[in-house]
Amino acid sequence: MNHFHYKKNELYCEDVPLARIGAEVGTPCYIYSHATLTRHFRVFDQAFEGVPHLICFAMKANSNLAVLRTLIKLGAGIDIVSGGELFRALAAGAKPNKIVYAGVGKTKEEMAYALKMGILQFNVESEAELYVLDQVAQGLGQGLKKAPVSLRVNPDINPRTHPYISTGLKKSKFGVPFSESILLYEKARKLSGITIQGVSCHIGSQITTLSPFREALAKVSDLIYKLRERGFDIRRLDLGGGLGIPYKKEVPPRPDQYGAALKKGLQDLGCTVLFEPGRVIVGNAGVLLTQVLYKKAQRGKQFVIVDGAMNDLIRPALYGSYHEILTVKKKKRSEKVDVVGPVCESGDFFAEGRALPKVESGDLMAVMSAGAYGFVMASNYNSRPRAAEVLVHGDQYSVVREREEFKHLMQGEKVPKFLV
Repeated sequence: MNHFHYKKNELYCEDVPLARIGAEVGTPCYIYSHATLTRHFRVFDQAFEGVPHLICFAMKANSNLAVLRTLIKLGAGIDIVSGGELFRALAAGAKPNKIVYAGVGKTKEEMAYALKMGILQFNVESEAELYVLDQVAQGLGQGLKKAPVSLRVNPDINPRTHPYISTGLKKSKFGVPFSESILLYEKARKLSGITIQGVSCHIGSQITTLSPFREALAKVSDLIYKLRERGFDIRRLDLGGGLGIPYKKEVPPRPDQYGAALKKGLQDLGCTVLFEPGRVIVGNAGVLLTQVLYKKAQRGKQFVIVDGAMNDLIRPALYGSYHEILTVKKKKRSEKVDVVGPVCESGDFFAEGRALPKVESGDLMAVMSAGAYGFVMASNYNSRPRAAEVLVHGDQYSVVREREEFKHLMQGEKVPKFLV
């Protein structure tokens, strides 16, 4: 459920008409629903009632400070994958002891920053990373804590999702091969700068069936029992995220169904469980609002050219992904069109050959399910300023990121003296 709906044939976010935001803020812009963010977080959290757990929002899905602050105030921890995300999470008010640091390419500087801040744990993804983290922790001096670590194991489970977001297969760059994990745990406990706290596992994103999650839990549970037999005090299990959302006709499991499928196994395991949901919290909590610039008929095709583009929302171009598109003013007549943007690429489209309500120049369209991996993947390609971001709360809204101006495009650039 989300809070984007029609009232008297006009599309609203909560109690604010999108047309009002378009007129006052301009387009393209991202619009997020506070009520939807709140509901989605609470439903996911409640799905694991009775199991000691922490929901660490995967901020790579959406790192806007207002979005982060909304979830942090609800009790969320944060899952980060870079030093920049750590900086942003702390700025939003996240408690360091509720931050988990994942990612295959942590630098020494990022490790030191996270250690000094006192984060909850590092999800270590390779033997080489483990040794570097140990060196960094020891180099910070005796007064600081050891690096709290969970090894991210790769269970080689096919989540049956897009190959770019399948992260638990043998061929993936992520995690430690399952067959090598016990040996690496043995090496880790000999390192004086490392404290082993748990096991981590994340198999992919936009997963629409429960069986991959069940398989992953079974494999990591077996590993935890084997590690405990070897004397490891495994207190935490990080199951990552990955639960899908409906973009088109998918019927992914609801969070309560996800919880029901895993709770018994988790209760038997006796760990504090960390989850890292991203898309399922914010995906359907946001839309990209865009305006029709022109219509163009060519060789039997009808193009609707809008002011949003692949630099604003790259998922259709990158993944071939589907996003529902709604007109802000409900219309009855329809036509088959390609919805395309101004960027000088044939891949710059939001929809191809889709039957949509018949629009004219000046009409507003909402690209739905754009709250996750939308603005965070935006760029300045074609020297296009990035869009504004708006958060709606009831009958009010606030611009939570100003639209970039042309002057921002050159920020930090310099022409060297020999070219003057």
